Amino acid sequence: MDPALGTRRLVVRDWTSSDADVQAALDLYGRPEVTEWLTPAVSSVADLAAMRAVVHSWTEAQPNLVPPTGRFAMQRRSDGVVIGGLVLRLLPPYDHDLELTWQLRPADWGHGYATEAARALLRWAFSFDIEEVSALALPENQRAIATAERIGMEWVGETDKYHATTLQVYRVRPADLDPGDPDEAAD
Repeated sequence: MDPALGTRRLVVRDWTSSDADVQAALDLYGRPEVTEWLTPAVSSVADLAAMRAVVHSWTEAQPNLVPPTGRFAMQRRSDGVVIGGLVLRLLPPYDHDLELTWQLRPADWGHGYATEAARALLRWAFSFDIEEVSALALPENQRAIATAERIGMEWVGETDKYHATTLQVYRVRPADLDPGDPDEAAD
């Protein structure tokens, strides 16, 4: 993503292989309280070396992905700290349905960062003439469900066709997304 996306409080950008990004990714994806909600199910990343390999694979893949798909870092403007990640990816069978995911460090839950970053990323994604984007959540993941609703997504039902588990499906289309919240605008 070039240039990075900006909101009042955040920058949404590509991950890098820098030591700071690798450590930030480990602080996020090394926590069971974050990874327990990921679909498909994955284990927490065990250590810095393993996280470095994962981030390296992300940065190597990113230039070959068709926009707007990709993995993105969520960085707080006030201190430059990477506090989370966002992903826009194709859902199985990997031909046209897009899924948005978001992850935040637990210390940053409850501040509206995921909603703010996701709305900015969706506005950008919809500039590629995308018709809709979905979010999937485990039924017991009330935080993700509440965030999907704050983003402007509507519940469309349950499915078990992805990742071999029952998931709640939320969807947003360009017309459903608030055209621009002044609190989210970049300065």
